[in-house]
Amino acid sequence: MSWSEPRSRRAALAGLASLAGAGLAGCGFALRQPPKLSFASIALTGFAPRSPLAEELRRQLALQVRVLDTPDKADVVLQALEDIRERSVVASTASAEVREFQLRLKFNFRAHTPAGRELIPRANLLLWRDLNFSETATLAKEFEQEALFRDMQSDVVLQVLRRLAAVQI
Repeated sequence: MSWSEPRSRRAALAGLASLAGAGLAGCGFALRQPPKLSFASIALTGFAPRSPLAEELRRQLALQVRVLDTPDKADVVLQALEDIRERSVVASTASAEVREFQLRLKFNFRAHTPAGRELIPRANLLLWRDLNFSETATLAKEFEQEALFRDMQSDVVLQVLRRLAAVQI
């Protein structure tokens, strides 16, 4: 469209664009929001020091509730039972060169009150991704592996948040 076109055509296109925007807003379109939590504070226990999963959980939870260091003062205690990242060889060549890995992220947890009332029984989350491997691109594959682990970790955090949103104290 150029500036030499009649104003009425430009006005009609602008009106059409705003109508399309209003249509999206009117249909209920909205960006995905994290699930709403019904409690005011939470404590994370059982995680290894400097656990990437614990740090991301802490960040996401802090957007809605207070994350405390002491479980006895929290409304909910999220206890990590297992937080494991694994990598295993899935395929190799006849000369024992690795061609494919499987990456696994395993997280087992439970949630309870400080008094011991169970809110979420033991839950097991297991995610895996396949990673093709080439020795000529080792550094790139290491970056890809870390990106896949971060993606799986974000999926786990969202699943945990959804389960915590269902908790009624």
